[in-house]
Amino acid sequence: MMFDPNERFSRQILLKELGPQGQAQIAKTRFLVVGAGGLGSPATMYLAASGALQITVADADSVSLSNLSRQLLHTDARIGMNKAQSAKIAIKRINPATQITPIEAMAEGDRLNALVRSSDIVLDCSDNFATRHAVNRACHDAKVPLVTGATVRFDGQVTVFDFRDPHSACYRCLFEEDDGNNDVKAADVGVFSPVTGLIGTIQAIEALKIATGIGMPLSGRLLLIDALTMDVRTILYSPRPHCPVCGNR
Repeated sequence: MMFDPNERFSRQILLKELGPQGQAQIAKTRFLVVGAGGLGSPATMYLAASGALQITVADADSVSLSNLSRQLLHTDARIGMNKAQSAKIAIKRINPATQITPIEAMAEGDRLNALVRSSDIVLDCSDNFATRHAVNRACHDAKVPLVTGATVRFDGQVTVFDFRDPHSACYRCLFEEDDGNNDVKAADVGVFSPVTGLIGTIQAIEALKIATGIGMPLSGRLLLIDALTMDVRTILYSPRPHCPVCGNR
């Protein structure tokens, strides 16, 4: 079915900060979403719903029953299907015009570098430290903005590294790669389902802000949310002078 994009996105186009020009910019931006789980579900859904027409989703995992309470891209009928392929089906129902490229493999090595180089903005929605650090290095080397998020228990965090700025900090500035205490997984300690929706949605907001050049992205600011107390804090950070990834500049 054909649709009028001006009607579909009319409420968004009404925003003076965005307007038709911003909507057009969203449509032409190439988004890469690494991970189609608890964070990747709302992030991808809101990118498509907001008018993104070019989204690549990378995830090697298959849908399981334990995913369904928080990974809203997927359904019972798609248990056992690759998550990137499941995401393609779900997104086509949200915005039929969105072109979803599913990558049914781990985003790592040369594959990850190629995916990042062919993207304008990357959303790291993965669930492990190794992938986050690998995505960080790939985005830094390619000078591609990165929106990264994480959730565990009742806590969530989001920040932005805009590597178009040569003075940007990076993920390694905040988190040591070899510190096992940082790699707490929701699969081990649990996660409150709505928190993943909250953080993934904020990731989409930040990515769309970068795409359109509006507002103030979370560059240099780590947003922390405790859903138990609904305490929201922002921590300022700077590049580490001797960071192994971005230091010694």
